[in-house]
Amino acid sequence: MNDVFRGVMRFRCEVFPDKQALYRKLARDGQKPRALMISCADSRVVPELITQSEPGELFVCRNAGNIVPPFAQANGGVSSAIEYAVIALGVRDIVVCGHSDCGAMKGLLRPEALAEMPNVSAWLRHSHAAQCVVREIYPNGLADDQAARALALENVVAQLNHLRTHPSVAAKMAAGKLCLHGWFFELETGEILAYDGVQAKFAPIGDEIGPSTAQQPARHLADVAPPAVAAE
Repeated sequence: MNDVFRGVMRFRCEVFPDKQALYRKLARDGQKPRALMISCADSRVVPELITQSEPGELFVCRNAGNIVPPFAQANGGVSSAIEYAVIALGVRDIVVCGHSDCGAMKGLLRPEALAEMPNVSAWLRHSHAAQCVVREIYPNGLADDQAARALALENVVAQLNHLRTHPSVAAKMAAGKLCLHGWFFELETGEILAYDGVQAKFAPIGDEIGPSTAQQPARHLADVAPPAVAAE
């Protein structure tokens, strides 16, 4: 914790003074974030850093596996964050961001590793649809890293589908006031892939990307091959 405490002191003494006017404005006027980002709780994935967002610009909800449970009457933290962001804050975009080397997806592939984590195991059932897709359309005998990567990518698509079951999301989308986006963060290269619902594949941001919510034709492993990493 000493490093954490030192970080707090650096923020207070070195960072905050430069942003004090911004924080005062946010305290006075409230937040008006541009988007809701639902990302994995993995410590290597930092939404504000990835998007280079300032305080007040991004509403963030993080959890194991960047999961969005389908809508239900039972209260839940992710569902509440979605509802608040859409209705109270009026965000116009929601991003579901997965990532490479995702421990949650690895756990889904190896349920025996979750024997002593019943809550994690139950939570990951919300990714069961992605797991079924991988079993159905990807070749048998994938290497562990390939299977985990395919599952992490398919999980982004599955969670986008879950998002549309939320009444607040469905209503705003029908009115043309909300767009959904599926992203995948490559830890090894820093590249962000975005899901193209027309082509049913992920492509680097900067390429022409179709809507995330289009009808999804079959996907293939060739579309989700891991990137080449230059040797150091």
